[in-house]
Amino acid sequence: MKPRRMLWWLLFMVGMAGMNALVLGQPGQGEFLPMSQVPASEQLPAARLLIAAYAFVWIAMLAYVLTIWQRLGKVEREIDELSSQLAKRQP
Repeated sequence: MKPRRMLWWLLFMVGMAGMNALVLGQPGQGEFLPMSQVPASEQLPAARLLIAAYAFVWIAMLAYVLTIWQRLGKVEREIDELSSQLAKRQP
């Protein structure tokens, strides 16, 4: 393995270990609390987050498809150009 790639993997693993220590070092919840008893400041607006996640995925997918479409058009133009050059060379 190349030294640079090994360094990145090492940094990744150290970062993951640090995150794991942070998560496991926090005190856990002692009992189940219904959502009605959780303070409003600790509740997450799930609908907005879900819509934002779906929007991000759709926009990323559309951007990817558009780039593929553009590259495919370029390849088709190059194939047409090469076939016309080949047709000119052959008697």
